[in-house]
Amino acid sequence: MHAVHAKLDLNLLIALDALLEECSVTAAAARLAVSEPAMSRTLGRIRKVVEDPVLVRAGHAMQPTPRAVAMRAEVRALVQRAHAVLAPAGEIDLRSLSRTFTICANDAMVTSVGDHLLTCVEQQAPGVTLRFLAEPPGDHTGLRDGSIDLQLGVLGPLAPEVRTELLISDHTVVVMRPDHPLAEGELTAERVAKARHIVTSRRGRLSGPLDDALAALGLNRRAAVVAPTFAATLLMLANRHDMIGLFPWRQYRINVRTLGLITRELPVPLPPLQLSLAWHPRDDSDPAHQWLRSRIRHSVEAMLEPDDVPAAQPPQTAVR
Repeated sequence: MHAVHAKLDLNLLIALDALLEECSVTAAAARLAVSEPAMSRTLGRIRKVVEDPVLVRAGHAMQPTPRAVAMRAEVRALVQRAHAVLAPAGEIDLRSLSRTFTICANDAMVTSVGDHLLTCVEQQAPGVTLRFLAEPPGDHTGLRDGSIDLQLGVLGPLAPEVRTELLISDHTVVVMRPDHPLAEGELTAERVAKARHIVTSRRGRLSGPLDDALAALGLNRRAAVVAPTFAATLLMLANRHDMIGLFPWRQYRINVRTLGLITRELPVPLPPLQLSLAWHPRDDSDPAHQWLRSRIRHSVEAMLEPDDVPAAQPPQTAVR
């Protein structure tokens, strides 16, 4: 036992990190640019050192053992810290950087920011892979346990140590087809309440801030259908002339126009949408992480460069 630990190769941590993230010998080998037999031998060495199978076969895939799941966050943190310690202060060779960043974001942010961000990454750090994950329906623990590197969007409750940065404020607009009855005339709260709504909610909720605003006026609306993503809502609106949906304006204006849809301002005020970036403090001094955060800020700024006021077509009259 002691002899094994005395000869411990710290490079095993890098291999273990790749294996636990990919849950595949083949994918981990490709990520570290080694042969599959070499990665299999490395997995064997890891199993001997930790006295645990680490990954076990489950059908055509491999699943981590409970011990592997328990150590995953610590292994990730150790590897990232090692990279930060060994990198020259404030310097990073982006052209040779080989790393996968996992970003949790809703489809609005992926659509509006992701494409520009991908272009930046391809030009500056071609060895970097961006992996976007959908927002989970429950609590957000990925930053703390190391399963995600960044969280982007309207943030829910986070661990107290997590760092956050406000990127932009957005506001909600009504989206519909040009031939929708609400596209013309004065848009009142009563007309909005009577309309058939597509509600967007990854949790399947039937109500939201608009319902609270309407209730204060003695009105209520009915959700005709609930869609899990904004992208799904957009496509449904493009095909249904009798429905309306609510969207964050800054994030979705390009998509709305591309599909030939129009926007109108809501006649009732809703709270602003605070779009933020969050990360764990262990990544504060990591040059690669700092670089990615700066690229996200740049991509968000690029998203705001065109006009920033919703333009309904046809022109709308005054609302109340």
